[in-house]
Amino acid sequence: MEKEVKWPGPEGLIPALPKAASNASWHTRRFLDEILIEERIIGTHVADLSMQLWGKDFTSPIMMPAFSHLNKAGLDHKPMEEYAQAAKHLGIVNWVGMESDEDYAKIAEVGAETIRIIKPFADHEKIRSQMAYAAAHQAFGVGIDIDHSIGTDGELDVVDGEKLGTLTAQDIEKFAGFAHELGVPFVAKGVLSTRDAAICEKAGVDAIVVSHHHGRMPFAVPPAMILPEIKKVSGKMKVFVDCSVDDGRDAYKLMALGADAVSTGRAILPGLLKDGTPAVEKKIRQMNAQLKELMGYTGVATLDAFDPTVLWYHGRQF
Repeated sequence: MEKEVKWPGPEGLIPALPKAASNASWHTRRFLDEILIEERIIGTHVADLSMQLWGKDFTSPIMMPAFSHLNKAGLDHKPMEEYAQAAKHLGIVNWVGMESDEDYAKIAEVGAETIRIIKPFADHEKIRSQMAYAAAHQAFGVGIDIDHSIGTDGELDVVDGEKLGTLTAQDIEKFAGFAHELGVPFVAKGVLSTRDAAICEKAGVDAIVVSHHHGRMPFAVPPAMILPEIKKVSGKMKVFVDCSVDDGRDAYKLMALGADAVSTGRAILPGLLKDGTPAVEKKIRQMNAQLKELMGYTGVATLDAFDPTVLWYHGRQF
């Protein structure tokens, strides 16, 4: 089991992993760690990490996370804007989670290509309003946290006093259509089954994030474990992955399993909360170097050249 970690910031801001078999993040970490990589060095090339997404060029498939509320941590700096600044400097995709329109506008002003993820509010008009506001403030994309409906008591969740609700396939299709009317791609974050992936593909979703939201559901399957099956039904959708992307080696394994890009969250969080933008940039550069190193060792010259057969799990190739 992982050791508990003391994080900067107010106590409880970043809860430590509970030492319990039901914790999905522990299973995710273990699964990733048990994937091994064979070397394919003859004829290899120095890898190119550049990525194109929805008509924009980026320097790496490693993206920022959809953090929320960090400016409320009582620090003397603004982490939400600071990691957006790092994304802009690095030329990578930025994400932002639950923030008011006013706070989102401050993040958008930084100028990073930012995808805004909105909670599944019971009031669907609020979802549409926040989508429209994001589009009007140059959002790179918009989406919904589809897995943030049910609370730990089994009832519909409430976040910051806002009542959340569940979403039907018809709701997903309507929100995707609305995003397209606004001129931005639509993302469903929190897909963790082939069933939901197929529903999203049919609904016209542009991308999904394969994620268990750092263990919201007990015993959730690791994203890396189910990713290959989700890829089979994903159609034209982009498939992003998060959860336990702690270094560039994790990113490599997920890319080899079929991810189009990955988000890292807790890996950048201690540095972000303590030292802001420079610490985030340093960590992402380190992760990029690790990803590029493994691509070089395995003959993967570009992001479209990954091969899952390079991966081994418990003595068997993927």
